Amino acid sequence: MALIEETEAGEADDRKVGWAERVPVQYWVVIILLLIMPAFASDFTLFQIFGWSFILGMIALSLMFLAGYGGMVSLVQMTIAGLAGYMIAIFGDSAITDISQGWPWYVSIPIALIIAMLFGSLVGWLSVRTEGIYTIMITLAIASAFFYFARQNYVVFNGFSGFNGVLPPMLFGVDWRGSQAFYYLTLFWACLSYLVVLYLSRSPFGLALQGVRDNPRRMAALGFNVNAHRVAAYAFAALIAGIGGILLTWQSAQISPGTAGVGPVIDILIIAVIGGLRHPIGPFIGAFIYVVLKTFSVDFLTALGLGGERFQLLIGISFLVIVFWSPDGILGLWEKWRRSRGKDPLRDAGESKL
Repeated sequence: MALIEETEAGEADDRKVGWAERVPVQYWVVIILLLIMPAFASDFTLFQIFGWSFILGMIALSLMFLAGYGGMVSLVQMTIAGLAGYMIAIFGDSAITDISQGWPWYVSIPIALIIAMLFGSLVGWLSVRTEGIYTIMITLAIASAFFYFARQNYVVFNGFSGFNGVLPPMLFGVDWRGSQAFYYLTLFWACLSYLVVLYLSRSPFGLALQGVRDNPRRMAALGFNVNAHRVAAYAFAALIAGIGGILLTWQSAQISPGTAGVGPVIDILIIAVIGGLRHPIGPFIGAFIYVVLKTFSVDFLTALGLGGERFQLLIGISFLVIVFWSPDGILGLWEKWRRSRGKDPLRDAGESKL
C-alpha cells in the first residue's frame, strides 16, 4: 500500500514539473547566448556565419529527417531549396522584370512552398520504389537534371544568369536583410524547424516512419501504408528545404543554377554527415563547421603559402577525419566522450574492447 502511495506521489510530482524545468541548464545557456548574440557579434558574423549556418542547417535537417528517421538518403534537398528560391524570384520581385511577376509576398511565398512540396512529393513517389544506393542515384540524377534544365532554360529560369535583386519584403517596417534582423529571422525558422522535427519524430507518424525504416514488411503486415508514409516524409522534408531555399535566396539576393548544382547538393550531404544523422541538432552543428571552414579556409591556406582555391581540400580532409573517428559525426564523438567519462581505465578496459 505504501509503495502504491509513493508511486502515485512520484507521478504527481512529475506532472507538476513544467516543460521549462525539463530542459537542461546547458541548453538554456545556448538559447540565451543565441538570443543576445547581436549584442556583441559583428554584422559579418551575424549575417554570414550564423545566418548562413542556420539556412544550410535547415536544408541539411530535411535530409537528416529522411535519412535518420526514414532510412532514405535523398540528394535532392538542395534542389528543392533552389526550386523554392526560383519560385520566389519568378512570382515575386527581382531585377529581371521581364520574367518576375511582382506578386505580393503573401502570395508568392505560399506558392513557392507549395510547388516545392509538390516537387518533393513527386521525387518521393519515384524514389520510394528503390532502396539504398539506388535511392541515392535516382535523387542525384534528378538534382543533376534540374541543374542543367535551369541553366538552359531562358524563358522561365533565365538560363545561366538566373535572377538577382531578390530581396525580402519590408514587413513591419523592418529591413529583413539587415544583419540583426536577418539573424533573428533565420534563427526563428531554424529553431521552429528543429522543434517541429523533434516533435514529429516522437509523434505516431514519426514512430511509424521509424518502424518503416527498420522493418517495412512488418509494418505493411500491421496495416501501415509504407509508401504513403515515405512520400509524406518527402513532402514534409521539402517544406523545410523550401523555407531554407527562400532564406538562402534572400541572403544572397540572387538565385542561379549554381545554387542548386551538383557541388552544393553534395555539400548538404557532407553537412548532415559531419553533424550526425541521429539527432535534429546534428545538421546545424555540421552547417556551422562547414561555414566556418569555407569562410576562413582560404585565408588559412594563403597564410601557409598554398593556393586559396584549394579550400575544398581542407573541407574534404576535415570531413574524412571526422567520419574516420566517428561514422555518426560530431554527435558520435560527443557520445563517445560522454561514455568515457567516469570509466575506470583498469576495470573497464575489457569492456571497451568488446
